[in-house]
Amino acid sequence: MNSCNFVGRMVADPVVNRVQGFNGETTVAKFRIAVDRARQNPSVETKQTDFIDIITWGGLAENIGKFMTKGRLVSVSGALHIRGYDDSNGIRRKAAEIKANQVRFLDRAPQEGETLDMPDTM
Repeated sequence: MNSCNFVGRMVADPVVNRVQGFNGETTVAKFRIAVDRARQNPSVETKQTDFIDIITWGGLAENIGKFMTKGRLVSVSGALHIRGYDDSNGIRRKAAEIKANQVRFLDRAPQEGETLDMPDTM
């Protein structure tokens, strides 16, 4: 079974595009979330953060583009997808991303002039 669930903050505004699919044109949204790892040793003060790429399609992607911005707290459920690609030097690489089928908004939108604390991105 391929099922993943994460809670994290968006590290940048989503990138939303229209693409040609099997059933005509559709919307795709890509974004990255920062997810803190559970501490194995509570006496260690350094926390570790993973940065996870997310991709959504259709109406969900449209809502992500309309309502989500950098710093927003989200819950993501979906499946892990490993895709291959060739880099600019022609070397075969792999990238892991979550194909989300559900994204829940867990906080309120920031008010005008308000900022949210964010971890640094990789």
